[in-house]
Amino acid sequence: MEQFTIHLTIGPRSKATFRLTYEEVLKRKLKQYDIVIKVKPKQLVHHFEVDCSPGASMMQIDVDIFEPQGISKLDAQASFLPKELESQLIKKSFSGKQGRVLFRPTVGQQQSCPTCSTSLLNGDFKVTYDVNRDQLCELLVANNHFAHFFAPQNLTNLNKNVVFVIDISTSMEGQKVKQTKEALLKILGDMRPGDYFDLVLFGSEVQSWRDSLVKASPANLRAAQDFVRRFFLAGATNLNGGLLRGIEILNQAHGSLPELSNHASVLIMLTDGEPTEGVTDRAQILKNVHNAIRGRFPLYNLGFGHNVDLNFLEIMSMENNGRAQRIYEDHDATQQLQGFYDQVASPLLVDVELLYPQDTVSALTQHRHKQYYEGSEIMVAGRIADHKLGSFKADVLARGEGQEFKATCLVDEEEMKKLLQERGHMLENHVERLWAYLTIQELLAKRMKLQGKEKAEVTAKALQMSLAYQFVTPLTSMTIRGMADEDGLEPVIDKPPEDSLPLEMLGNRKMFMLSALQPSPTRSSSNIQQLPNQVTGVDTDPHFLIHVPQKEDTLCFNINEEPGVVLSLVQDPDTGFSVNGQLIGNKASSPGQQEGTYFGRLGIANPATGFQLEVTPQNITLNPGSGGPMFSWRDQASLRQHKVVVTINRRRNLVVSVEDGGTFEVVLHRVWKGSSVHQDFLGFYVLDSHRMSARTHGLLGQFFHPFDYKVSDPHPGSDPTKTDATMVVKSHQLTVTRGLQKDYSKDPRHGAEVTCWFVHNNGAGLIDGVYTDYIVPDIF
Repeated sequence: MEQFTIHLTIGPRSKATFRLTYEEVLKRKLKQYDIVIKVKPKQLVHHFEVDCSPGASMMQIDVDIFEPQGISKLDAQASFLPKELESQLIKKSFSGKQGRVLFRPTVGQQQSCPTCSTSLLNGDFKVTYDVNRDQLCELLVANNHFAHFFAPQNLTNLNKNVVFVIDISTSMEGQKVKQTKEALLKILGDMRPGDYFDLVLFGSEVQSWRDSLVKASPANLRAAQDFVRRFFLAGATNLNGGLLRGIEILNQAHGSLPELSNHASVLIMLTDGEPTEGVTDRAQILKNVHNAIRGRFPLYNLGFGHNVDLNFLEIMSMENNGRAQRIYEDHDATQQLQGFYDQVASPLLVDVELLYPQDTVSALTQHRHKQYYEGSEIMVAGRIADHKLGSFKADVLARGEGQEFKATCLVDEEEMKKLLQERGHMLENHVERLWAYLTIQELLAKRMKLQGKEKAEVTAKALQMSLAYQFVTPLTSMTIRGMADEDGLEPVIDKPPEDSLPLEMLGNRKMFMLSALQPSPTRSSSNIQQLPNQVTGVDTDPHFLIHVPQKEDTLCFNINEEPGVVLSLVQDPDTGFSVNGQLIGNKASSPGQQEGTYFGRLGIANPATGFQLEVTPQNITLNPGSGGPMFSWRDQASLRQHKVVVTINRRRNLVVSVEDGGTFEVVLHRVWKGSSVHQDFLGFYVLDSHRMSARTHGLLGQFFHPFDYKVSDPHPGSDPTKTDATMVVKSHQLTVTRGLQKDYSKDPRHGAEVTCWFVHNNGAGLIDGVYTDYIVPDIF
């Protein structure tokens, strides 16, 4: 799903028209096509219209469908409407090649109650339909291009061999493992008697249920379900070991049980993290998996949550004839898992190959598929040479249940003439653009696996086609018409490259009256600013580091408080800008060990511009109180809102830069093998504070401007390996200890050692007042 956000301010009693035109390739799943329209106006709408057909101008959602094969079924649901109201308000009709869905609510029908000013319209409006399948396949030919749609009906299901490889590392705790178990229990209950299966679990160690394929008999299924109910989480993420064990089970079955070699084999892996145990090098894992499978069966990877490396899983699946899918952490994650399995639960054909005359076609998209599943569809597109339409055909070869499958598809030239008369240029344009879209997607997928010159060549080809056909891809941008800056330049939206520089390190940039994802430059800038070598900040348990430039020294102190407490880190009373952090606990690894606390939630606010940012180790949410956009640490994004710039650098940090204010960094700490900390947490650093007002306060803010102290009488302390001294600061005489802390602002995993004078007793005498003065009710 592609997402972008545009915020505009419209003056009172003024009128604005927004027109969004887009194209979407509908993919057939579970015997139907889905059109999903997000309906979230957040208010009652007097002139409501979402138009999916040309020329409509009513207050309505109007979906107009044209399908050359003829429409066989049509339905529509609105997730936000009660069933009785849904049947009254949604009008559906179809006949022959055309269908229509109409939704036209009055203001009264939008209200959540008769006297309410809030709207029912908050959710998905979903249209589902399918087409007639009287023929084995459909061929559309126009403007020297063809599109081939292959979805045969009435075939016998193949029995399958399936191995489920499940991540049971400790990061799966809570809802994720609960929902995974619920989905597995349902999937096992739906297996066919002729299927064979096994289960592999991986944490730090790898275990399998039977270590070989067993038949899906009632007794075996009950035993497997009991195993699923009883397994528990343990350790890190030995992804390589889990996958290789699952592959080995399938390979052994192919070699030792000839009757299973005619089944359709499938490997399905679910993980929520990154490899942290055993082989952790991604390139080596890709090589190991590819060499073990050797094209025998597809691998489907399911990535649970936002912190998973989906690119890695996608490359692995593509190299092994499968695909990857993200499972979103939500109340319906069980249904998402079940829904994915349903798509691959009924294989009908294996080793599917769609062949075309070599002297007739060129520039074919993918035309070989390891398996074809009931309810899906294979799409192939290509170019047809001039004057070769007469010899154009498609032969389909595959293996079905108990026999070879062969079919030949021909173009119905009379029907094509009728279609061209009915749809004209629209159909010609559609066929060619479908070919271009599929080709570009395949080039982008291929590009992910390449390096050096080969990658550059594929990138250049994808870019050239993206520009020629005006597709927004990671290589191109979208220009917003009708808006401009002071120099008359229009704003541009694109997908920021993953290796782009943080905005605070770049020179001057154009600012538009728009809050949206902004592009990060793909080339280096001549005026990159260097980040300071030493910074003020707070990290780990929580250790406060106060860099004192005029002394070329650092002071440090700890704050010992309970999980859940919120501390004021920065507070500027002149502007209202604030940063507050909430502590979380770290479970002690052994009995009697003291529980540590870390920052698990930060709130950054600039009331003058209505800006709020909530940061957790899982998500980054802009303006959470008003339903603003949510990002994960897997995203690479640059956002602007008024005088604030937020840059998310994937899996590492984010930087908040406030015009006429300060620049701050939030560092993400992930749990990794050998870590003494057992859950993810955050660090907070001040990169630039010289524009903050002199009245800025908070546990960090009070040190933004120069202050003086003197250290004298260094001598061995109670720990003979450390030096104690006397410090005079803010009219207090303190005993301080020379020690080491770590600054993680540049290296979130290993950090850099910093020598500092440690102030005991929660910073007493160094901070103004006592530390409890800095406890606040909430992060905003």
